[in-house]
Amino acid sequence: MRPLDDWVSTAARRAPDRVALVAEGRSLSYAELDAEVGRRARGGVEAVPARPGTEFVVEVHALARGGGTLVPHDPEGEPPPVPQRSDAQSIVFTSGTTAEPRPVELTRANHEASARALGERLGLGPNDRWLACMPLHHVGGLAIVHRAAIFGSTLVVHERFEVDRVRQELARGAITHVSLVPTMLDRLGELEAPALRALLLGGGPIPRGLLGGGLPVVPTYGMTETASAVATGIPGDPLPGVELSVAGDGEILVRGPMVAADGWLATGDLGSLDEQGRLTVEGRKDDTIISGGENVAPARVEAVLEEHPGVAEAGVAGRADPEWGEAVVAFVVGNVPEAELLAHARRRLSRHEVPKAVRYVAELPRNQAGKLLRAQLESPPR
Repeated sequence: MRPLDDWVSTAARRAPDRVALVAEGRSLSYAELDAEVGRRARGGVEAVPARPGTEFVVEVHALARGGGTLVPHDPEGEPPPVPQRSDAQSIVFTSGTTAEPRPVELTRANHEASARALGERLGLGPNDRWLACMPLHHVGGLAIVHRAAIFGSTLVVHERFEVDRVRQELARGAITHVSLVPTMLDRLGELEAPALRALLLGGGPIPRGLLGGGLPVVPTYGMTETASAVATGIPGDPLPGVELSVAGDGEILVRGPMVAADGWLATGDLGSLDEQGRLTVEGRKDDTIISGGENVAPARVEAVLEEHPGVAEAGVAGRADPEWGEAVVAFVVGNVPEAELLAHARRRLSRHEVPKAVRYVAELPRNQAGKLLRAQLESPPR
């Protein structure tokens, strides 16, 4: 069993009356959270539905305190199979955007290294308030729970992402940090957020239009296997303790104390490093389209298409083609004429990257974390 001097008990000892958690219309001080975690502390490997609110946050820390292993899952889905024993603090499933979701074992050291590296980059402290409105069973949401406890700050949990509620929460002027995916920020539109110091934005390619507007947007790059972010900014500046490299085939490699692997982790993403060691992500290796013998990164094409003011969202996939091998096909949410959009693409892209066809759709398929499900892109009638 791990010692009781864990993240929550340490925060409770330092500031017992500070608000630890706000959720479901109630709040808990660190002393109250510490007591509740102590009553529920237990070992074993346990699948816990990530019902946003007080209950799930308490369970995260109760299993950690008892030396157990948390397996968070979607509350609407069937509990995943769990091993009888594990030395991990959590077993988190990947988002499943390019393959079936798979379990990743993350240790206490992985989670803490991730939180402290990002905390150092952002200057996190006990007076901060972090809004969590993302699914907590994905690593991006779970990481917020850990960060708040490690830095003794306040965690504000929304049961789901609701545009009006998030806008009102930020306008009150108490939230200093929030994590979103690009589609969430796009839906929020113009925001008033007087206290906001960092809006972490990750989970997929970021249209350039979302980086303006005066908000403190911090683009992030990370994955389940790294317990959340490993780089921030565009291009991505590695967090403290993170090493980045690029293999001969362009695949991004990551090494550091937050990585759930010994040595270098092959991320499955393609990218490049500049002279300062900053990372540019070019898309998923498995997503690469080979059109006319040339490699095409769908994420790059999507980013260019989304720069057009008439495009709300774009998804790109390859389709079998007798002439090109694979043809680049764009799926677009918007009202821009196809000829105008393709002319825009030709000005920014190489010839082999320009879509051979544009399909207009009402929405793009995404998972709960807002990531594009590229394999589910379809071609409905226009």
